[in-house]
Amino acid sequence: MSTQAYYTLGRSGLRVSRLSLGTMTFGTEWGWGADKAAAQRLFDAYLDAGGNFIDTADVYTGGTSEQWLGDFVAARKARDQVVLATKFTFNLDPLANPNAGGNGRKNILRAVEDSLKRLGTDYIDLYYLHTWDMITQPEEVMRTLDDLVRAGKIRHIGLSDVPAWYAARAQTLAEWRGWEPVTALQLQYSLAERNLEHEYSQLATGLGMGITAWSPLASGLLSGKYRSDGSGAGRLEAMRDSPNPVFRKFTERNWAIVAELEKVANEIDQSMAAVALNWVANRPGVGSVIVGATSPEQLNGNLRALDFTIPAELLARLNAASAPETPFPYYFFDSSMQGMMYGGATVGDKPAGYTSPVLVSGSGAGVS
Repeated sequence: MSTQAYYTLGRSGLRVSRLSLGTMTFGTEWGWGADKAAAQRLFDAYLDAGGNFIDTADVYTGGTSEQWLGDFVAARKARDQVVLATKFTFNLDPLANPNAGGNGRKNILRAVEDSLKRLGTDYIDLYYLHTWDMITQPEEVMRTLDDLVRAGKIRHIGLSDVPAWYAARAQTLAEWRGWEPVTALQLQYSLAERNLEHEYSQLATGLGMGITAWSPLASGLLSGKYRSDGSGAGRLEAMRDSPNPVFRKFTERNWAIVAELEKVANEIDQSMAAVALNWVANRPGVGSVIVGATSPEQLNGNLRALDFTIPAELLARLNAASAPETPFPYYFFDSSMQGMMYGGATVGDKPAGYTSPVLVSGSGAGVS
């Protein structure tokens, strides 16, 4: 990975690697993952390749991920070099304390202190709300996070796995009240999961939030390790009967995507994983793509995913094979409906440069 391959995230001045290191596998508490020595090798390989953007969460492996990551950063004396991102929302209290989870002020202030302690640092570069709790109003969340920015405990704010309307309201409140804005939206995005394109891509580019994509390989499905005949072992096979929809990847549609991805990868002599990562990284609004691995060799292979360009005709084939269904109300917004609005007249987009440079640079995922 080129050490020059950095984007500014959203409208912020924070420069992050286009490929981010995911550390959900740092620890073996969940029955799979890397022990500390293996996790250290992955961390070192990522930094040695020029990466600077590292993603974790307080809930990952019960806090072990944050703890180990803090140890690795301290050992390398790399705190100023790396951009640490972590998250809050989930309840880790064995006593079932209802206020030790969710997105209320009480839990945010508790969670940030615990994460700072585990990470061994006095500030977090990017602090995410991990997922919508369906209760807490965005006013409470954004005011609390703004307070943490002003206190110097966090530098930037992110939202992960929230409804588009919630993210839009949070950003609008921040702009209106003069609070710290949302810098990043973390969402699931891959050839097998493209539903965010209905709304979030335009939301992110329009309101200045860079998308950080998780599960770009669809939990390993797009790496080529699984086959429709049932061969292949890994997390998806182990979680086949899980009620979590994230792991429900063995579908007829997805096998068709895998087949086309394999053909494209063979035609340009790249791995299926590299092509899948390249596709996500170059989608509108995407600032960084979170990659994980079980070995430095696998990680280094993934970090070379941006060293090539997918030819336009092959890109079109991938897009066609993976195109999501267009549900209501989005099918009202296609070109045929636009034609009905304008009486069949051609209405073109404004030329490049029409919008002011400030808004142009802010409307995308970032500037390389």
